[in-house]
Amino acid sequence: MAETEHPSSAGSKFELLVQSVTDYAIYMLDPEGRVTSWNAGARRFKGYAPEEIIGQHFSRFYTPEERALEIPRIALETAEREGRFEAEGWRVRKDGSRFWANVVIDPIRAPGGDLVGYAKVTRDLTERRAAEQELRASEERFRLLVQSVTDYAIYMLDPTGHVSSWNAGAERFKGYAADEIMGAHFSRFYTEEDRATGLPARALATAEREGRFEAEGWRLRKDGSRFWASVIIDSIRSDAGELLGFAKITRDLTEKRAIEEQLRQSQKMEAIGQLTGGLAHDFNNLLTGISGSLEMMQVRMAQGRTAEFDRYSMAAQGAVKRAAALTHRLLAFSRRQTLDPRPTDVNRLLSGLEDLVGRTVGPAVEVEVVGASGLWPTLVDPNQLENAVLNLCINARDAMPDGGKLTVEAANRWLDERAARQHDLPVGQYVS
Repeated sequence: MAETEHPSSAGSKFELLVQSVTDYAIYMLDPEGRVTSWNAGARRFKGYAPEEIIGQHFSRFYTPEERALEIPRIALETAEREGRFEAEGWRVRKDGSRFWANVVIDPIRAPGGDLVGYAKVTRDLTERRAAEQELRASEERFRLLVQSVTDYAIYMLDPTGHVSSWNAGAERFKGYAADEIMGAHFSRFYTEEDRATGLPARALATAEREGRFEAEGWRLRKDGSRFWASVIIDSIRSDAGELLGFAKITRDLTEKRAIEEQLRQSQKMEAIGQLTGGLAHDFNNLLTGISGSLEMMQVRMAQGRTAEFDRYSMAAQGAVKRAAALTHRLLAFSRRQTLDPRPTDVNRLLSGLEDLVGRTVGPAVEVEVVGASGLWPTLVDPNQLENAVLNLCINARDAMPDGGKLTVEAANRWLDERAARQHDLPVGQYVS
């Protein structure tokens, strides 16, 4: 038969447990608030030995300001009336120093309901409070820093994409004041074309899935004007991994893009200068052929041999057509023009560029154009594709100052969902 522990024995063990606790000040008060017990944690926090504090009123642990407001009396009355009092505030040690404490006071009643005293538990939260204050101060400094930045639009989105913060840079770039845009969906900054393709939703989905979305594209200001933007969206999660929202950083690259376009145009003009010598030679050969054909026609006419006119006429016309093709290609390369995508045989286009590329890169670089069998017809602006290929070839030549071999080839490529996400393109068939 199990032996039942005597109540006095259990009480002694509990008292020993309380006395051994050092992380909490645990002590008893009589109904008037005088200290009747004192544990090791109380001695550690407050600095008093039991014989110094037993019988003293607990109000001595409060600051003069709180004693003047009668906070100790209010605390005991609240505990007696409501069954518990809990608060945080400054408390005073024996040496006069202060610590930030969490205080709980519970009333203790006899079986008949009479108040016999209070149990008081105090915890020193000074370090935690200092850490929390430093965190708040750091957050405030960061908030002020973000708010003062004007070269970047930095703002927050909730998990559904609605604006929840707005800095000075965002107001400068987008044209919206904070009170105009807070709570609005961020898709309003996208062009109608991008909204129609679901780009805003894809951007958030990518950021949520992969942690980040990054792209460049046209964005809209409040007045409807467009600017070229670099956009980064990062997902923000709690320690438990729950999605809290998104941080969005936008930079206006309109001016940078214009400078890059000017640089590309300058590179085109440089390439045209490099082509001049070769084209002059080509045109000289063509003009020689035309002139020779016309002279032969004149000689045959004088001889009355008109039967050979057709042969010389066809030769002259062929030379004229080749000269026209050279002129057209040079003009297409040099001028700026809007995109005109149409079905294009890329194999034929690259083959037609071989001579032009060869003359552009010079004799030190061997050029080989490799045709691909079964290459898909491509929807592209042929002139712009020619320009792009020629620019790539010029860059490749510059990377081989001692000469080398340059191979130009195209191939069919299927972009699956993963590859399409990486390039921010729809899934489908492409020629690369």
